[in-house]
Amino acid sequence: MNRKYMHLYAQMADRIEQGEFPEGSLLPSESELMEAYTYSRDTVRKSLNLLESQGYITRVKGKGSVVLGLSRYDFSVSNLISFRELSRHMELPTKTRVINLALEEGPSHIREKLRMEPKDRLWFIARSREIGGKRIILDKDYLNDRFVPMLNTAVCENSLYEYLEKELGLKISFAHKEVVVEHSTEEDRQNLDLDQYDLLVVVRSLVYLQDGEIFQYSESRHRPDRFRFVDFARRIH
Repeated sequence: MNRKYMHLYAQMADRIEQGEFPEGSLLPSESELMEAYTYSRDTVRKSLNLLESQGYITRVKGKGSVVLGLSRYDFSVSNLISFRELSRHMELPTKTRVINLALEEGPSHIREKLRMEPKDRLWFIARSREIGGKRIILDKDYLNDRFVPMLNTAVCENSLYEYLEKELGLKISFAHKEVVVEHSTEEDRQNLDLDQYDLLVVVRSLVYLQDGEIFQYSESRHRPDRFRFVDFARRIH
């Protein structure tokens, strides 16, 4: 079995980890790697594909293989944790900027997801999350005003969940989450420091209260090089 591509992958991964190719730099081209290692184009491409799937590089059309940063923050898919709670475990400074806060009728498909009554209105919150001086998350939240009658910018800049639980007494219980990869939009490009990245990791959540009521729909759009989504899985016998 041809394992040359694994050998090349291991060598290139080690060189990236040792800092020979810093974040944002380009790896040698396919042709250069073929010449340096006397490997076929197919072998080199397999190695580069594996480096990309393991988060070392991203392939940019017309540019080449761009090295990604190795510092990533773990997001648990199976737990409900706020950005404020996550930021307490980070070494870099964090900041939340409220882009929009409005009480509105809201999109019909969101109202349907939240099982809203005709008289209910939606709080819409758009926030950018900055870590180490880079805006790398765009959060968009919709909350039913039947459960959240009052919101202000100060609450949204700090801990929304702390306000909901401690001030409003909501019993937040669980969420149904969907994780997908999507191309960035114009809104993303305006509110995030995407650099060369065109793809985002998008987490959509329906959040439930203890009594089974759905009170929140959220869409969290992440720059892909800074996050690793983790989960715990148990085999069922």
